[in-house]
Amino acid sequence: MKQISLSMLAIILGLGLGLPQIYGLTQPKAFAAGVRKFPRSLPWGVALMLLGTAWFLYYLNEESIADFATYKPVLLIGFGAVGLASCFFVQDYLAVRGLAVVLMLLAKLMVDTARWPDTGWRLVIVTWAYLMVIAGIWFTIWPWHLRDFLNWATANEKRVRVGSAIRLVFGLFVAALGFTVFRSAG
Repeated sequence: MKQISLSMLAIILGLGLGLPQIYGLTQPKAFAAGVRKFPRSLPWGVALMLLGTAWFLYYLNEESIADFATYKPVLLIGFGAVGLASCFFVQDYLAVRGLAVVLMLLAKLMVDTARWPDTGWRLVIVTWAYLMVIAGIWFTIWPWHLRDFLNWATANEKRVRVGSAIRLVFGLFVAALGFTVFRSAG
């Protein structure tokens, strides 16, 4: 499979992070209400957990380490069963746990993609990825901390607008890197 370019990844990540923040800036009450529902949302939980499971199984299937090649079919079935069973038996904060899995897998893609381009700006993507890994680990272990953080971050309209503005600026900055610096870095 062809690897995505750092330029394209930065544009997708930047716009994917930034554009929803416009809603937070223009409709802070509705944005806050939606954000507060996320940690216990079963539909989001199932979607994110299944996405994370499928993505992890893809990476596992692509792995070529001979030491566990004979066990690969068992591992694929076992990890697939764990991801699917989580949707039925670990529904408390499933959205947070699913998000944590997706964050860590996205971080892997980000670090792998930013490994080779010859520019110091790639460290923006790598640093962001490592922060996502830390968040993924943290929220896997203590999922209620995301709920508490989101409740704090959406306690009033000013916090929603300031947070949305910061995320919008960062998202646009990353997208701008994708359109400029990373395009020429290869």
